[in-house]
Amino acid sequence: MKISATIITFNEERNVARVIESLRCCDEILVLDSGSNDRTVEIATKLGARVVEASWHGYAAQKNIAAELASHDWILSLDADESVSEALEAEIWQIKKAGPKFDGYTMPRLAQYLGRWILHSGWYPDRKVRLFDRRKAKWVGEFVHESVTVEGRVGHLKSNLLHFTCNSLSEHLRSMDSYTTLAAQEIASREKSVDIGRLLIDPPWTFIRTYFLKCGFLDGVEGLSIAYMAALYNFVKYAKARDMSPGRKL
Repeated sequence: MKISATIITFNEERNVARVIESLRCCDEILVLDSGSNDRTVEIATKLGARVVEASWHGYAAQKNIAAELASHDWILSLDADESVSEALEAEIWQIKKAGPKFDGYTMPRLAQYLGRWILHSGWYPDRKVRLFDRRKAKWVGEFVHESVTVEGRVGHLKSNLLHFTCNSLSEHLRSMDSYTTLAAQEIASREKSVDIGRLLIDPPWTFIRTYFLKCGFLDGVEGLSIAYMAALYNFVKYAKARDMSPGRKL
């Protein structure tokens, strides 16, 4: 069993070394870059990754292109701001040694936010399929929140994939702007109008669910930030979708 790690990048010089250096269990590292103008390509090349440049086609499509370009059928697909923990690496080595029993594997994703590992707020375990046989699986999702669908059996790994999210609230706000636009485009593509009630009800309910029902208060001040930003995300998402919809509702 040989594994190709695939990473899509755009201006990821801050993260790319960390993710590549965590992929010792892989037989190939392929970086699909969409026009970075920082040192992403230089760093990835120096660390032994095979770098291919391609124009941007959307998150799911880009990850499928990377999987198609890989040399091996088994794919470990990571984002540039993620890395494989030592325990997860050991599990993957065991699969390679014994041979895969499934067509894809989920793994829990542990996120670091504002310097703190988040164990509540609905952020953990946040299981994702990231190790899969490309002959049986593919990425889906036209706009945002892409995921892997597997036509076959799915196993579950125990160890964490590490996700290094925002280091500051300013960074979170910047990323929120682009993601809410994509989410709004998805809503507008399937709905003719967006009721203003969503803007009134969904954001406060999101805060209550995240901070209280999903125990965000146990994540300290960072949990409060997550709950507030989640509420803001939903407000902005629906407000943008309402602007994009041909038939607005008052």
